Amino acid sequence: MSRDTALAVAAHPDDIEFMMAGTLLLLRQAGWDTHYLTIASGNCGSVEHDSATTRRVRRREAQAACEVLGARWHPCLADDLEIFYDLKTILRLAAVIRDVAPRVLLVPSPQDYMEDHTNSSRLAVSAAFVRGMPNVKTLPSRRPVGGDVTVYHAMPHGLRDPLRRRVIPGAFVNTTAVHARKRQALAAHASQKLWLDKSQGMDSYLRVCDDMSREVGRLSRRFQHAEGWRRHLHYGFCAPDADPLKEVLGKDYLVNRAYEKSLDRET
Repeated sequence: MSRDTALAVAAHPDDIEFMMAGTLLLLRQAGWDTHYLTIASGNCGSVEHDSATTRRVRRREAQAACEVLGARWHPCLADDLEIFYDLKTILRLAAVIRDVAPRVLLVPSPQDYMEDHTNSSRLAVSAAFVRGMPNVKTLPSRRPVGGDVTVYHAMPHGLRDPLRRRVIPGAFVNTTAVHARKRQALAAHASQKLWLDKSQGMDSYLRVCDDMSREVGRLSRRFQHAEGWRRHLHYGFCAPDADPLKEVLGKDYLVNRAYEKSLDRET
């Protein structure tokens, strides 16, 4: 009997660590196989090195972070600012998803401050949707796979959409017990300390990670540190009530009842 599998897909090296790594660590502790893929290489993320050098540095850092998380690393598919919602990228990402056959797919928020992030969300959703379609030929070619996959969207950076509106999680995962390890994985991206300070005003990217996880924990009204998730609509992916994170994480998973009620009101 094969083990349950989770795949985290994000835009750049360190995005998984900021918004998804705690959940990935908890799944790993529960005995799941975990996989790590950033679509872009991170080659633009430096004020010190040229593109080729930065690409090599960030690859090594991502592999080191992945080792801390106990996940399997997958090579990136593009360079920074080249994450486009196009057929070729969908087919390349779909090949990975067919190889991994995840039961849980962790993806970025569909609303975020940067197009690389939102395009990564769209690409991952489309690649998962075509996982079982025989007439979709992936790059490289992989056989279609069956089975459910539940897609969870992470919180956006800053916990707000591009128009500054607060984004509310549909569920909270208690990452308090694994926060130190999540932080260790993020610290493996050492080249980003100066870059994030210069480009985005994050004078300490580790402190920003702490602040975001504490804020999501505060929103939960229960956990010290947390990651927030919203489930994608089930059509083409899984059963209507599928929520494997709730199933496996138990007391460390808290459904946001106010969010669920707001969905009922909208329908």
